[in-house]
Order: sequence, then structure tokens, then C-alpha cells
Amino acid sequence: MDKILLNEMEFYGYHGVFQEENKLGQRFRVSVELHLDLRKSGQSDQLEDSVNYAEIYSITKSVVEGEPRNLVEAVAEDISSRILETFNAVKSCKITLIKPDPPIPGHYRSVAVEINRSR
Repeated sequence: MDKILLNEMEFYGYHGVFQEENKLGQRFRVSVELHLDLRKSGQSDQLEDSVNYAEIYSITKSVVEGEPRNLVEAVAEDISSRILETFNAVKSCKITLIKPDPPIPGHYRSVAVEINRSR
């Protein structure tokens, strides 16, 4: 299966189980991997035969910067659901949602969830 990748889009949102996260917000990075057949768009060179990256970005932004959720798992689920509802050509998608600065003690680069959803 062919892929379209949008890597480490960055947004500011208010997701988390701690009150400070909902009040102060924080950065989130999201990568989206779409699985679909790109043969037709590769041959036609027409955007309508593919998936518009700008629309994927817009969906992701509206979810991450939208309604606060307790869990990043719920945010990732919302993104995947909207993508699959909007684009019939997408057979499956992988969403990686990175929380670079979670309010937990310790030394680490980030925490993240990755989900895979298909039709």
C-alpha cells in the first residue's frame, strides 16, 4: 500500500488529566501516515485523485486545538475517525501523537501514543 506522510505537525492544545494542562495548555506534535493507492494520482497528476495534505493538516489542527480531552489517546482517535470519515480513498491511517512536555517527573524526550485504524 502506498503512503502519504505528514510528519511532526506542531500545535498548542489543552489536553490532559491534570487541571494545569487544561488551563495552561502545552505543545503537541502529530504525525499522520495514510495508506492508500496513489497510482491514479501518480498517473493523472491531478490533486482530486489524491488526498490534499492541507486538508489533513486542517483536520489535525482542528482536533488538537479544539475541545480539550483527558487523554491523548482520545485526541488520536478523533483525528483518525475524521480522516477516515472524510476521505474514502484512505484505507487505513496511523496517528502518532507526541506530548513533548508532560507534567511528570523524570528524564525523557517525550511521551507518545500511536494508533492504527482502518476501514
